[in-house]
Amino acid sequence: MKKLVVTGGAGFIGSEVCRQVIAQTGWSLVNLDKLTYAGNLQSLATIESDPRYEFVHGDICDRPLVDAMLARIQPDAVMHLAAESHVDRSITGSASFIQTNIVGTHALLESTLGYWKTLSTDKKDQFRFLAVSTDEVYGSLGPTGYFSETTAFDPRSPYSASKAASDHLVSAWGHTYGLPVVISNCSNNYGPYHFPEKLIPLMIINAMNDKPLPVYGDGSNIRDWLFVQDHARALRLLVEHGRPGETYCIGGRAERTNIDVVTALCGLFDPIRSRPAGETAKRLITFVQDRPGHDKRYAIDSTKIETELGWKPSVSFEHGLRCTVDWYLANRTWWEPIINGVYAGTRLGLPVA
Repeated sequence: MKKLVVTGGAGFIGSEVCRQVIAQTGWSLVNLDKLTYAGNLQSLATIESDPRYEFVHGDICDRPLVDAMLARIQPDAVMHLAAESHVDRSITGSASFIQTNIVGTHALLESTLGYWKTLSTDKKDQFRFLAVSTDEVYGSLGPTGYFSETTAFDPRSPYSASKAASDHLVSAWGHTYGLPVVISNCSNNYGPYHFPEKLIPLMIINAMNDKPLPVYGDGSNIRDWLFVQDHARALRLLVEHGRPGETYCIGGRAERTNIDVVTALCGLFDPIRSRPAGETAKRLITFVQDRPGHDKRYAIDSTKIETELGWKPSVSFEHGLRCTVDWYLANRTWWEPIINGVYAGTRLGLPVA
C-alpha cells in the first residue's frame, strides 16, 4: 500500500486529489492543512471516516510538526499543494504569499530531505516529492504560442513570483541533494468545491442571486481551462510515474476569453431561471476596472505528459462547465457559509490610492 502525504488537501485541487485517492486507489493518505480561509474540511466529508484517510491540522512552516509526522507515517511520496493562490489577494497582501509559498516550501523540502535520507536505497529511489505549481510562472503569452516545460520564467504578479521561487527551490533541492523531485505547472482549474473568489464560481453564485457579473477590463484576457478532476488524475500519475528532476505542464487545451466564459455561464442559467420575456442573464455582466498587470493570455502545451504517461483531459470545457453549475446549484450548504462568512464576493486586488 502506497502511503501519500498531501499538503493543502483541504483546498480546491488538494481535496479533489484526496477524494480520488481514497475512492479510486488502495493508497493511504495523510492530509496536512493549515485551514486558512480557503481550506474547507466540508470538501472532504465523503472520505473523513475512511480508515485510509487522516487529517493533520498544521502549517508546512512548522518543522518539528512536519518532521514528526513524516517519521511517524513513513510516506512513499509527498504531494505539495499547500499555497496561497489568488493573484488579486497577492496584489494587496503579498506577505502571506512569501511566507507560505517560499518559506513554507523551503521548510517542507528540508523536512522531507531529512526524512528521505533515513530511507533504504530502494525506498530512496522510489520516493517522490511532487510540487504542484502554476503556468503563471511563465508570464504572459501573445496571440500565438504555448507554454512548455522549456519556457523561461517571467512571473508578473506577487503570486506568480512566489510560485516561481518555490519551483526554483524544489528544482535546486533535486539538483543539489538528490531529492527525487517532480514539478507540475498547470493551467486554470475549475470545477466543484472551488472557493468563490475565483472567476467561475463567483459568476455562478452571482448569477444564481441575480447579482452583477464583474468582468475585468474588456474581458479579452485568455485562459486555458482544466477540469479539476482531470488535473487530479494527472497528479496521481506524476506522483507514481513522473521522472525525478523533470517538469510536466498540464493543460486543458480549452482556451477561452474571460467574457466568453461568463457568456457561456449565462447561457446555462437562462433555461433554469424564470425571468421576464426577453431578459437574459447577460444583462448582469458588468465591466470593471482591470486587474493591475493583468496577464493577457495563458495556454499550455501538454505534449510531454500526454506522450510519456498517456494522460489527456477527458472532460470538455462545455461539459465541465455544465457539471460545475449543476454542483453549485445542488450544494448551497457548501458555499453559502463561505459567502456569509469569510468571503462575501467583494472585489479584491485594487491597490489603495
